[in-house]
Amino acid sequence: MTSSSFKGILIDKDDAGYHVGLRDLEQHDLPAGDVSVQVSHSTLNYKDALAITGSSPIIKRFPMVPGVDLAGTVEASDNPRFKAGDKVVLNGWGVGESHWGGLAQRARLQGQWLIPLPEAFTPAQAMAIGTAGYTAMLSVIALEKHGVKPEDGEVLVTGANGGVGSFAVALLARLGYQVVASTGRPQESDYLRQLGASAIINRHELNQPGRALLKERWAAVVDSVGSHTLANACAATRYRGIVAACGLAQGMEFPATVAPFILRGVTLAGIDSVNRPLDDRLEAWARLATDLDPALLTLISHEIGLSEVIEQSPRLIAGEIRGRVVVDVNR
Repeated sequence: MTSSSFKGILIDKDDAGYHVGLRDLEQHDLPAGDVSVQVSHSTLNYKDALAITGSSPIIKRFPMVPGVDLAGTVEASDNPRFKAGDKVVLNGWGVGESHWGGLAQRARLQGQWLIPLPEAFTPAQAMAIGTAGYTAMLSVIALEKHGVKPEDGEVLVTGANGGVGSFAVALLARLGYQVVASTGRPQESDYLRQLGASAIINRHELNQPGRALLKERWAAVVDSVGSHTLANACAATRYRGIVAACGLAQGMEFPATVAPFILRGVTLAGIDSVNRPLDDRLEAWARLATDLDPALLTLISHEIGLSEVIEQSPRLIAGEIRGRVVVDVNR
C-alpha cells in the first residue's frame, strides 16, 4: 500500500450481485467533507451487520463503507470547530448508509456531525459505548424528563442482552431504578445481574400476541425490540407511565391498540439517535461520562479487528453476540 492508501470494509452492488470485502482504498476515494479523520476504533452495530450481510436494504448508495460509529483523530479540517489533532466521536447522521462510515482506517466527514471525544473516555471506550450506549442514555433522559423516579416502581428493559439493553440496564440501575431485564438468553442472567438488573424475565412473556390492556406493572419501559414486545410493554405500563421506543430487533410492525394511550395516559416516546441535534448529543455524552460505571465496559463489550468484521456480522444478527462489538480498525 502507498502512504495515501488505507484499509476498509467496502460494500458494492452490481449486475453480478452484492459484494462485501476488506479492501485497499485510496484517499481520493473518500467522499466530500470538511473534516478528515484518522479512525482509531469503530463498532459493529446491528445496522452495520444488516448492511454487511445484505439482510436489509440499509445502504442508500454504492459503493459504501459501513460503520455508524467512529472515534479518532482529526488529520485536517476546514471546519472552525475542529483542528488537526482533536479527538472526535461520531454517531449516526446516516454515516455507513449514505456516507462512508467508520469501518475503515480513514474517514472524511461533515464537521457538524462530530462531537469532541469526552475526556472521561479513550477512543476504544467511546466505541464500547457507541450508538448503543448513546441511544440508551437518550432513552433514560426521556424517562427522567417525563418525571419517572426510582420510587415509582419497576422499569422494564427489553432486549437486555443487546447493546442498547445492556447500557439501559446499567444506567438505570446506577441511577437507583429497579430494573427488570427481558431476554431470550436466560443463561445470561448472571451478566444482567452484574449490570444491575433486579429481576430477569424470559422474552417469551412479551413477544407473543397479547391483549389490548394487561395488568399494570411498569412505571416505564426502554424497548429496543418493537413488534409484539413493544405492544405488550405498552399494554402493561402503569397509569401515565412512559415507553421509550428505540429499536426493532423483533420487527418494525406495532400490533397494538390505542387502549394504553387513551385509557391509561401512557406516553410512547420515539428515541431517534441518528439525526439528534448537537445539544442533545452533548448532553447524552456528558451524562454517560458521569452516570456510567466505566468498569462495566469490559463486561459489556469485546474487541475484534477490522479483518473479523465480515465473519462476525451473521452472528450478531442471529443474536449470538452479547453486548457491544468494538472494532480496532488498525488490526
